[in-house]
Amino acid sequence: MNTIMKREIVIDTETTGMNSKGCFYKGHRIIEISCIEIFNRNITGKIFHTYLKPDRRIDDSAYKIHGISEKFLYNKPKFKDAIKTFFSFIKNSNLIIHNAMFDIAFINYELKIANYHIKNIEKNYKIIDSLSIARNLFPGKKNNLNVLCDRYKIENKNRKLHSALLDSQLLAKVYLKMTSYQKNICFDNNHKIKLKLKHDIKHKFIVILANKKEINSNKDYLRFMKKVY
Repeated sequence: MNTIMKREIVIDTETTGMNSKGCFYKGHRIIEISCIEIFNRNITGKIFHTYLKPDRRIDDSAYKIHGISEKFLYNKPKFKDAIKTFFSFIKNSNLIIHNAMFDIAFINYELKIANYHIKNIEKNYKIIDSLSIARNLFPGKKNNLNVLCDRYKIENKNRKLHSALLDSQLLAKVYLKMTSYQKNICFDNNHKIKLKLKHDIKHKFIVILANKKEINSNKDYLRFMKKVY
């Protein structure tokens, strides 16, 4: 029997700043990007990671979050210099991002600045938003990375500051935990069927539909991006 090999890449970024609502706006840049490979539900150890020179100052509020200074980035490559390596690493994969709209907006902005032939990464890759998965599993609760690590008993004591490399490694573990679990389904005839939702090579990825709030947020994002571009 033929099996379909599934490759997934967990992506996280750090940036020079954001606006008051925690979203991308024109002018801020990516200063760190990390990609972790998951192949057939296994973290392989293959990593793409680089710091990037943004050619602009880093907001004080952002520096307090990640601790990455302009001096540290002075001799680092620019995003345009890392594009080919980045796309070579993520090819033939689905992309897993926590709060995906934030990172996608920054990546698309960098692609535009570099005049790269791919303009919208979400049109070329399937994006899996791990925050949406968490919100469906734990509605009404906090679902940031620290909380999810605590919830799934994943060690994160070294996460004193945000780091794209560390955060993508933690998110890869969280994502595998969130998408491997057991659930009882009860039917009207009181017959219980135990559905095992382990996403190995024998199972298809479960598509979690966006709720009304997420759909409205996506509409707001699309309207915002039209104004930016």
